[in-house]
Amino acid sequence: MADDGNEAPEGEIDESLYSRQIFVLGKEAMMRMAVANVCISGMGGLGVEIAKNVCLAGVKTVTLHDEKPVTWYDLNSQFYVKENQVGKNRAESCLGLVSELNTYVPTTANTSPIDEAFIKKFRVMCLSDNSFDEQVRVGKVCRENKVIFIAAETKGAFGKVFFDGGEDFECVDQNGEAPLIAPVISISKAAEGMVTCPDDNRHGFETGDHVAFTEIKGMTEINDRDPMPIKVTGPFTFTIGDTTGFSDYDGPGGTVSQVKVPVKLSYLSYDDALVNPEHMISDFAKMDRMNQLHLAFQSIHKYEADKGQLPRPYNRADAEEFLGMVNALNDEQTGGAKTEIDAQLIKTFSYTSRGCLAPICSLLGSFVGQEVMKACSGKFSPLKQFLYFDATECLPDDVEKISEDSAAPQNSRYDSTLAVFGTDFQNRIGNVRLFVVGSGAIGCELLKNYAMLGIGSGPGGMILVTDMDAIEKSNLNRQFLFRPWDVGKQKSSTSALVVKTMNPQIRIMSHQNRVGKDTEGIYNEYFFSRLTCVTNALDNVDARKYMDLRCVYFRKPLLESGTLGTKGNVQVILPNLTESYGSSQDPPEKSIPMCTLKNFPNAIEHTLQWARDLFEGTFTTGPQDADSYINDPEFMERTLKLPGSQPMDILEKVKSHLVDDKPSNFEDCIAWARLFWEELFVNVIKQLLHTYPADTTTESGQPFWSGPKRLPHALSFDYDEEKCQEFIVAGANLRALNYGFGENRDRDYIGKIAKGVSVPVFVPKDEKKEKEKKEGEEEEEEEEEEEEEEEEDGAGDEAAIAELRSQIPAPSALKSFKIIPADFEKDDDSNFHMDFIVAAKGIAGKIIPAIATTTSLVCGLVCIELYKLVQGHKNLERFKNGFINLALPFFGFSEPIPAEVHTYHDKKWTLWDKFEVREEKAPTMTAFISLFKRQHKLDVTMVSYGETMLFADFMPEDKIRERLNMSMRDLVVQVAEDDIPHWKRALDFEAAAEDKDEEDADIPPIRYVLSQA
Repeated sequence: MADDGNEAPEGEIDESLYSRQIFVLGKEAMMRMAVANVCISGMGGLGVEIAKNVCLAGVKTVTLHDEKPVTWYDLNSQFYVKENQVGKNRAESCLGLVSELNTYVPTTANTSPIDEAFIKKFRVMCLSDNSFDEQVRVGKVCRENKVIFIAAETKGAFGKVFFDGGEDFECVDQNGEAPLIAPVISISKAAEGMVTCPDDNRHGFETGDHVAFTEIKGMTEINDRDPMPIKVTGPFTFTIGDTTGFSDYDGPGGTVSQVKVPVKLSYLSYDDALVNPEHMISDFAKMDRMNQLHLAFQSIHKYEADKGQLPRPYNRADAEEFLGMVNALNDEQTGGAKTEIDAQLIKTFSYTSRGCLAPICSLLGSFVGQEVMKACSGKFSPLKQFLYFDATECLPDDVEKISEDSAAPQNSRYDSTLAVFGTDFQNRIGNVRLFVVGSGAIGCELLKNYAMLGIGSGPGGMILVTDMDAIEKSNLNRQFLFRPWDVGKQKSSTSALVVKTMNPQIRIMSHQNRVGKDTEGIYNEYFFSRLTCVTNALDNVDARKYMDLRCVYFRKPLLESGTLGTKGNVQVILPNLTESYGSSQDPPEKSIPMCTLKNFPNAIEHTLQWARDLFEGTFTTGPQDADSYINDPEFMERTLKLPGSQPMDILEKVKSHLVDDKPSNFEDCIAWARLFWEELFVNVIKQLLHTYPADTTTESGQPFWSGPKRLPHALSFDYDEEKCQEFIVAGANLRALNYGFGENRDRDYIGKIAKGVSVPVFVPKDEKKEKEKKEGEEEEEEEEEEEEEEEEDGAGDEAAIAELRSQIPAPSALKSFKIIPADFEKDDDSNFHMDFIVAAKGIAGKIIPAIATTTSLVCGLVCIELYKLVQGHKNLERFKNGFINLALPFFGFSEPIPAEVHTYHDKKWTLWDKFEVREEKAPTMTAFISLFKRQHKLDVTMVSYGETMLFADFMPEDKIRERLNMSMRDLVVQVAEDDIPHWKRALDFEAAAEDKDEEDADIPPIRYVLSQA
């Protein structure tokens, strides 16, 4: 049960805890969930996974129901029960730990049979691995009492979900995407009025969408009307119905916005849906399996009811009998609905049906958890109506080779795995050595699954996890291994301790290191040589690319995954088979012109990007330049070499931070924030309106302020207005933290200072007139005069830079001064970073954090791919890159892309290949070049190390002679200025070469193995 002191008032939510989830779902959806009661019946591995996600989501209450005891089979997937609880009730055994997940959600256990009075208490009734008769009975009672009914179950490598939202389920937002906005350039008067958008701005709407108009001129009747349904006629046009009664449109100008309109969805009851099933396709390569699994799940319940038990693992007689039952049920189908049966698939279903795999529970449990959230909130599209999933690719190529004895139970915590894979496979899993990079949302879920699988439980196995971050409060509603009392502790060590309690047999070691160049001495060749696989649990692209490069270099499999709100993906990277993470990338997002960001923002992403750039420029890059000026002896030389006006711009920022605007105390930081607010939201806008007044027209006579250019207005400072106060508080604190003054959260104190700041009266400049005058001047000068002018300008620039440098104290005079750049971190609610960005732009925009359900599902997919690695599969067709969107919902899988093949001579190679040269075979550059000539018939023309060119045939002859006689070690140390650390076993070179026809040869990189003293 929740602690009395922590329970939130009914209908209210703790926004600091649920801040990331509010970004994804919206506050209204969270408020609807906060008044919904949910019951989850069946507390096996699947049930506890559902309960975990529902509790973290923040519903009103959760009731755990189960009449069954804990068995040995549960211990392989039910992460909240222990060996000493075998024989005790499952719901009562896991209640305490489930309750700890979210102290705002009161959680109780019920062990009595479910009756109608009990069911009527809930908004959602969710059955997990219940009997068929129970599913039918409870589904009928739920239907009669307008309780949403969900049934889910797993059988070995197979799973099923069913959703019944009733006859009139209201969905308030089907996809959760941000509403689209587009400028308008014309609206016709016609029986089907045509709306046209600019031909450089696809509207993105779909037929059936509803839209609303604002700031339309002339045809003002269309403004502020109820949302209108549309019919799309092209990428830039759509119709809105009869506009003949409206006034003439006087454009261009105005905007059209997509409006999310609630829709009514109708579902069949469980009885009816069994006869007329509607399936969500979980894998488009397995569309023929949906009806077969529909029959198999019904038949398995009949088998259990008739025999009193499920088929015995890998018992051939039981499997044949089960196949006969499936065929018999198939024969009973009427109306030509018979299904073609794959006998091996059905026998595999029988062989594995007693097993319950943690990854399948993770996948389906998170899917169902999201369906429960949809049922409570109306947010996103629920399942329509059956989902069947299988992971048969993780089984051996020939399942008939698994013996019944190998799959027999041993009264061990791995009995469920034995029932699916057999003893030999479990022994291999125990000896896997995994490196988990990151222990946040994805890391927590991976570690939980790895503990359930028993990875590291064997004498040669180990789980190694590293994460340099500490636990924040906002982590608690998606990083489920952490509790409120863990805030401030290290993520990696805390998560390692928690999963060790889930499975005491595993061996796990935690580090607090950031992976990167500075830790290559720790994560070196010896470290990687002992790994089975690497799994990334990272939240940024740079770190992913780095680990990808390391795995390619050391030829280790990498399982990559990521989430974005309700969307997630998994990529399988296999040595010598697939492309790597860095081999391809998403198309670059459409860039936003700087003038649009600064002066003419008209979409959500514009204000987001502006706020993000503002943060970086103000609190990161500016302080970084000032810090480099003080501490980096090469900063000035490097800056002066930059082209154009960059040296002046950078030095002006340095002068601003170290001289002009350097604060002496926290009060100065408040004053700076107040004046910064005035500059951004008053002065800049006044200047823009002075340059382009409201009645400005273009050369063609059209209004300047039309289409995507929205007429702005200056704001009035009001500290009591929420966003204004947030900006001042966050801005002042970020400025103070840059200068080492510490933080101050006293809003009254900050407001008192801010209100007393003297704000200069703004006087606009006549920029437009100056620009027009400059453009009208004729420039008909001779080339020599232009060169002279350029020389004079250069001299002028040098003089200006010299003058500017003279105004900044010498670095030696500032050595005791510290300035600390801010490193943007969106997941720390205490650092003012997100506070500033949200206040600056008013909305959260595209910063979409992870939510528990997506993370858990993605990690289930990762572990399924890990099973395949442990099996030793080499056929790419058995592996799956996955793409999911729980909002729709949607699953998509594809075969990993093979590595691109390159050739030189008749030799083929991929990114996984390297030339390997041993130092004793080629100690000098001369020997190095000769070796390639002799062994590979390649003429090396250039050799580089990192960004340093060590040798090239176009170098001066004296330098060529010098370099040819140097050792490869000395070239790296003396020319590339890179000391070779003692732990480094090899150097990495890139070479350009020509083949025997003197054509450029496309050759692999070179791994130069050092001789060990």
